[in-house]
Amino acid sequence: MIDRSPRPAEGADAMAWTSLENGVQVLSEHIPGVRSAAVGVWVRQGSAHESEIDTGASHLLEHMVFKGTERRTAAEIAVALEGLGGSLDAYTSREHTSYQARVLDEHVPEALDVLADLVLKPRIEQADLDLEREVVLEEIAQVEDTPDDLVFELHAESLWGGHPYGRSILGTKDSVSGMSANRLRELHTARYAAPSLIVAAAGNVDPEDFRKRVEDLFGSAPQGAGPGAIAPPAGTASGARSLPRDSAQTHIVFGTDVPGHAHPDRHALVLLSTALGGGMSSRLFQRVREELALCYSVFTYQGFYSLSGVSGVYVGTRPATADKAAAAVRDELRRVVGEGLPEAELEQVKRQVKGQVMISLESTGSRLHRLAGFALHEEPLLGLDGLLAKIDAVTREDVLRVAEYFDPRRQFELRLGPE
Repeated sequence: MIDRSPRPAEGADAMAWTSLENGVQVLSEHIPGVRSAAVGVWVRQGSAHESEIDTGASHLLEHMVFKGTERRTAAEIAVALEGLGGSLDAYTSREHTSYQARVLDEHVPEALDVLADLVLKPRIEQADLDLEREVVLEEIAQVEDTPDDLVFELHAESLWGGHPYGRSILGTKDSVSGMSANRLRELHTARYAAPSLIVAAAGNVDPEDFRKRVEDLFGSAPQGAGPGAIAPPAGTASGARSLPRDSAQTHIVFGTDVPGHAHPDRHALVLLSTALGGGMSSRLFQRVREELALCYSVFTYQGFYSLSGVSGVYVGTRPATADKAAAAVRDELRRVVGEGLPEAELEQVKRQVKGQVMISLESTGSRLHRLAGFALHEEPLLGLDGLLAKIDAVTREDVLRVAEYFDPRRQFELRLGPE
């Protein structure tokens, strides 16, 4: 057994991180006082690893593993954990694919067995793909029929200028329609391999027992090609663009690139984004909705990837008030660029973010995702006290520095709605 994990930070005593001989990383966190556990497998394969012709392959493969394995039919997979009162789910992101189960602590062995079966032994038959392809095409159509989702897809595509970070995770109608079972099998063989796998659990689990069970099920996972590489983004767009669409509202997204997940400015960006549009007390909500009544929905958003990130603002408004709403957003952005946050407001938003973090981490599912994130981003284990200390350490000067990312001249603005 080779332990390749970074040394845990203070306050991370309940967490364990080791690596199997074949490279599979194993993490667990014992949470006293619960009778359940969240268990998951992460594969370092997402839409950003795909070529343009294979756009959507990672997401389609995620669907296909549920269509049957060497030991279970699709129906048997569905009932395996639900029949025990648990749940099974999956998602695909820009940089990874995840499969998770929530079960009672006594059913962790069954959850691990099902997850190993899905990840390592899917059948991927052409007949199943011909059916599941239609499900994914329906998913794509649903986004196209939902303008407040579609506007983010279109914004990302324009913002990243052809880089994989801007491509649709679902793929396009053409790319999904042209995908073959053989191509998905090749992708599975290359990427669903030991060096790309992270297996984690949070809840009432014993770390040593969990590691042994993971070794029994994943210790023989093949080496494959390992994690794929992502080319660094060459730059992002700025300015403004309007796309016509027959709808009752105009949907406006502002956004720009920000540093990636490992950058020390991440916590200052989170605080500033929250102050701007992270709830009813935020500046944008109070100004654009409450004072000016120009919208129903306005909020900030952000995402941090390995090489870069994105942060910005969404507002949905009637076409007649779109110019006023966009101008009000820009005014608030300019104000924070010039002034940052007063000390009292910074302290208030720190309390808000810390409270949200602590409340979310009462869920074993949230603890599981945070735990896996340490391995995905190759960061040391960090206890809750350590995370709260990082938030507390952000200064007004830090906020003023990162506020430059919200300069309207840097942001790319996309409108989707009636001309």
